[in-house]
Amino acid sequence: MQHYKIVLPEHLNDYGFLFGGSLLKWVDEIAYIRVSLDLPEQKFVTVGLDEVIFRHQISKGQILRFQCERTRIGKTSVTYHVQVFGERYRRSEDRVLFETRITFVCVDDDGNKATIQGD
Repeated sequence: MQHYKIVLPEHLNDYGFLFGGSLLKWVDEIAYIRVSLDLPEQKFVTVGLDEVIFRHQISKGQILRFQCERTRIGKTSVTYHVQVFGERYRRSEDRVLFETRITFVCVDDDGNKATIQGD
């Protein structure tokens, strides 16, 4: 699944680059949308991000393309690999600006781990 965001002034840190927390929020949101579409009618919560790697600075006005692919599904959890690419400026096309793996766990109505149903 691909998704796009534009970096606006309110997303910048005090050095004028994208604040890492904004990017992590977007990654969590986009991956959550993906798991919700892949495995509907089940509840998932984020349990972790592995190897959070900011490879390049991201400036105001950059259009970011998020590529989210499922890499593993287990009995109660599912993991996605998320890569972020720059789309607005030629120097950043096809260059990974950021990447991580994010894992969600399936939960029941009481918030306890639950078995993932179907696929």
